[in-house]
Amino acid sequence: MGVEEAPSGFLLTTIEDLAGYLRKASLWPVTFGLACCAIEMMAAGASRFDLSRFGMEVFRASPRQADLMIVAGRVSQKMAPVVRQVYDQMSEPKWVLSMGVCASSGGMFNNYAIVQGVDHVVPVDIYLPGCPPRPEMLINAILGLHDHIQSSPLGVNRLEAARAAEAAALEATPTFEMKGLLR
Repeated sequence: MGVEEAPSGFLLTTIEDLAGYLRKASLWPVTFGLACCAIEMMAAGASRFDLSRFGMEVFRASPRQADLMIVAGRVSQKMAPVVRQVYDQMSEPKWVLSMGVCASSGGMFNNYAIVQGVDHVVPVDIYLPGCPPRPEMLINAILGLHDHIQSSPLGVNRLEAARAAEAAALEATPTFEMKGLLR
């Protein structure tokens, strides 16, 4: 029996499956802790929870060496351009995880100074709720992101899908209107 006669999936795999496996097993997160969620993110990388068993050995200080941005905490209007600049400097393919209710929706800070969801600045792949979310929850969200990365397409299809998702997220309007705050 030759390789050509082997049943599909027995010995061979597709290039997309292999590339997805290699990508998910070697995520390099960039450090972007903005508030109290950053403490839980640091705890997830410590020896008790040990993110290194999932291929995330160290958090990168340079965005050019990272492919996962974990936005942990509230994003102010002044910090939003910096978040976008760091995202633009990251290497392709790149993913974003919004950690905590403040990063996901502004949390309890419903005012002019806080961005009401980091998805208005960068496209978000996974949202992690909680105030602050525990390290176990962060690890579970990263495992969910692994599944997303494993099944993501390669090449031009991936770029088109990423551009469409980013355009839709940046054009989204808030789900509320800030009226009557001073009345």
